[in-house]
Amino acid sequence: MSLSIGIVGLPNVGKSTLFNALTKAQNAESANYAFCTIEPNKAVVPVPDPRIDVLAGLVNPQRVQHSTVDFVDIAGLVAGASKGEGLGNKFLGNIRETQAILHVVRCFDNDDVIHVANSVDPLRDIEIIETELILADVQVLENRLERMQKMLKGDKSLAPKIDAAQKLMAHMNEGLPAATFGEELKGLDDLLAELHLITAKNVIYCANVDEDGLAEDNAYVTSVRALAEERGGEFVKISARMEEELVGLEDEEYMEFMESYGIEESGLDQIIRTGFKSLGLISYFTAGVKEVRAWTIHDGDKAPQAAGVIHTDFERGFIRAEVIGYDHYVEHGSEAKCRSVGVLRVEGKEYIMKDGDVVHFLFNV
Repeated sequence: MSLSIGIVGLPNVGKSTLFNALTKAQNAESANYAFCTIEPNKAVVPVPDPRIDVLAGLVNPQRVQHSTVDFVDIAGLVAGASKGEGLGNKFLGNIRETQAILHVVRCFDNDDVIHVANSVDPLRDIEIIETELILADVQVLENRLERMQKMLKGDKSLAPKIDAAQKLMAHMNEGLPAATFGEELKGLDDLLAELHLITAKNVIYCANVDEDGLAEDNAYVTSVRALAEERGGEFVKISARMEEELVGLEDEEYMEFMESYGIEESGLDQIIRTGFKSLGLISYFTAGVKEVRAWTIHDGDKAPQAAGVIHTDFERGFIRAEVIGYDHYVEHGSEAKCRSVGVLRVEGKEYIMKDGDVVHFLFNV
């Protein structure tokens, strides 16, 4: 399982600068991460997690594999995109498959950076993008409803689903995203899985600021932060330009640069961490001499499901899991020592995985 995030926003809000920083980060690390064939609109970057580096230092494996995040970028959307204006509408399909949306909005004044509306107004910009995404989703839902209604004569069981879909259509036609449809949305899980409605996804509102805006929230940032809280969405504040400057710096230079801006975590790290939180994802580890690796699962997954992320055979033939808590592993320094002092636990099919578990699965097929 890999976290995937689609990036949306108006032109000239910092999307390209941010994506370029992501792409450069991916290029710098590409030799260390598997399956990094990159399409022009995708960047694959490692999940920052110091725990895997600590484990690698103890185990000294032949290789280290971080979890990865797929970032998918599309051309900037403009008002009227759903009717064919601009280029972004042609690529909306690229982000329908993603799990979350990063909505980048400009929160700084700069006369040298042209704004498509000739003024900076984050809330207006967010409304423009959301309207276009809703209209695009309405088109997808309309097409599916037409097909379902034609099939109704031969399959009366479709009636409840059609009724629920029509209610969702009415909701979105009021200018409201699918995610705000409420409890009734859960009754449309199959349809949502098929249609991949963009406005049903979790949203991370990303305020792109200049250097001055990093130290203290300006009025633009405050308004976006308040909107995110009102919507129950996640919020991050970054400087896309600074993120570009961070790429490629050595560790010491990197830390000095961060300290000079008074920040403890890069914007890219914030986005990835927030994406995990938004989607309820956690990591567990496998640790051996051949490889130390992080695996991404859903919080609440049981041991067989977690094993299935490695290979479907592991889930199908699951016998048991040998589990060591991360803190115990670090305290005792090795699997053998953890086993000898009795902190290695044997868990069965009902064990609910915990973030940071170091696991060895036993299976038979």
